Amino acid sequence: MRILHILNRLSSFGNGIVNLAVDVAIEQKKAGHTVAFLTGPDGGYETMLRSFGVEVFKNMQEQTLANLLPASFKSRQVLREFKPDVVHAHMQTALLLVIPWTKLYGIPMIGHLHNVHDRSAHRMSWADRLITVSASVQQSMLDLGVPATKLRTVLNGTVRSPRVPKISDQVPEPLLRPAILTVAGMSHRKGISELIQAFEIVGAQLSEAHLYLAGIGPEKPLFEQQAADSPMRDRIHFLGFTPNPQRLMISSDVFVLASRRDSFGLVLAEAREAGCAIVASDVDGIPEALDGGEAGILVPAQSPKDLAEAILSLLQDDNLRQEWRRRAGIGLERFTVARMTEEVMDVYREVVRSDINR
Repeated sequence: MRILHILNRLSSFGNGIVNLAVDVAIEQKKAGHTVAFLTGPDGGYETMLRSFGVEVFKNMQEQTLANLLPASFKSRQVLREFKPDVVHAHMQTALLLVIPWTKLYGIPMIGHLHNVHDRSAHRMSWADRLITVSASVQQSMLDLGVPATKLRTVLNGTVRSPRVPKISDQVPEPLLRPAILTVAGMSHRKGISELIQAFEIVGAQLSEAHLYLAGIGPEKPLFEQQAADSPMRDRIHFLGFTPNPQRLMISSDVFVLASRRDSFGLVLAEAREAGCAIVASDVDGIPEALDGGEAGILVPAQSPKDLAEAILSLLQDDNLRQEWRRRAGIGLERFTVARMTEEVMDVYREVVRSDINR
């Protein structure tokens, strides 16, 4: 099958949507398909993709009002040249630029909704089929009136990603321990403020504990100021962007994802593969990433007290912590890149067989 993925950018700086799209494309190429990306000028993963035989068209410009129309016509040129059997859009702007031409040429369009918290996320449903990353996201689309016949849920998978070394080959990053780690965008939606508050409770009881925050984002200065004002300021560490966060995960004692809202929590699959004892918010798609709480402790969102209690329970009981590490590793086949890619291919086959737009 000839498959064209479209993204606004191919940045390799910690964007989960880009990471997932790259994983799927490489897995498809390894399975014998002809695969290409249509993307913007940011090279990012371009070298890696080309090394696997995935073609990259950098025809999409930065999305400004002035160049939307030229970018759309350049996209048309790629469709005519590459002649895909299916187009897979991972971002809203990319979909909107290309969908007029897929309709014109009768090419099935797949939308992939990675983040439901964008106010205009429903526009992704203009595609012929919409892949949602969790049952929670699918329900959100149903609530907005998107027909169930258009929706297909494919859980995210990162286990055995071609982008990163095997866990057994990775060298742990040295951390001061006991180490509490989060890997997340530095935003209020990811619950960073609540995590810092929870750590103040933890740190008051465990004088050796340290909190590590890996990630970037426009709200990072706000959290750095919050940490600077905290009595635990000397034990809160901002690490910025980390190209391979699993090196941190295998060194940590507890991994935390304190999100207020989260479509799935892609990083949780990575943490499970690394064998982390996990604490995460009981919101949206996060329970699906943790097998309903079987693979990690779920706590109410926006509750520093509950978050702190769960973290303390793991840090103060070695046997309990080891038990949760063990449980994190059960059922990982459900979160492999190979499983995710095969389910994506099933959606492609469905639309190609149905001759949508033809």
